[in-house]
Amino acid sequence: MSDLATRLRTKVRLRTRMQKYWAARRPRHLIVNEFHKLYYDLEGETWGNTQWLGTGTWKCPFDLWTYQEILHEVKPDLIVETGTWRGGSALFLASICDLMNRGRIVTIDVEEQPGRPLHQRITYLLGSSTDPEIVQRVRSSIGKGDRVLVILDSDHSKDHVLRELAIYGDLVTPGSYVIVEDSNVNGHPVFRSHGPGPMEAILEFLRKDQRFETDRSREKFMLTFNPNGFLRKT
Repeated sequence: MSDLATRLRTKVRLRTRMQKYWAARRPRHLIVNEFHKLYYDLEGETWGNTQWLGTGTWKCPFDLWTYQEILHEVKPDLIVETGTWRGGSALFLASICDLMNRGRIVTIDVEEQPGRPLHQRITYLLGSSTDPEIVQRVRSSIGKGDRVLVILDSDHSKDHVLRELAIYGDLVTPGSYVIVEDSNVNGHPVFRSHGPGPMEAILEFLRKDQRFETDRSREKFMLTFNPNGFLRKT
C-alpha cells in the first residue's frame, strides 16, 4: 500500500474517532432536537406522508405507538378527539379498540372532509370543539361509569387549547389522560414563528389545575410531537 493510501486511511480513522468522541459528549436532548426539526421540516416525506390503513394520519408514529400503550392500560370506553382532518387517527384509535373489543371514538372538526373512513366505533361531529352544543353532545355520549380519554388536536393557538383543557379536562376520568398534541410548535423545538400555542397553554393550565400532572414516561421514545402533553388525571 502506498504512503498516500496509508495516510488517507489513517486520516479517515482519526476523523471517525473524533466524530464518535464529540457525539458521545453532546447532550442527548440536542441530538434529539436536531432530528426532531429535520423530521418535522421534511413533512411531505415523513409525518405528512403517514397513513393508517390507507387514510392520511398526520401523526408521529412514535406517538401512535404510545397511544396504543395508553389505550391498553387505561381501557377507555370513550375517546374524544378534537381535530379530525381525514379521519386517519380516529381510524387508528378504532382499530386498537377493535383489538381490545372495547371503546368508541367521538371526533370533532369544523370542516367536512370527503371520504372519511366509516367505522362502527367512530362518530363524527361537525362544529367547534368549544361550541356549547358540541360539548353537550359529547357529554351526552358518556355513559355512567365510562372511562374517558381526550386527545386535543384542533386549533393550536394558546387561548383555544386553554378553553379545550378547561372544558374537556372535567370529562377525563381519574387515571386517564388528556393528550395535548403539537406542543412542539413555537420553538419547542419546531415552527418558531407559530406564536403561543399548546405548550404555553399546558404550562398555564397546570399552574391552575392540580388534578393533572405531566407523565414524562410517555416520551420514552425521545421524539414526540407532544412534549409535556401527556397529562394524567390523578
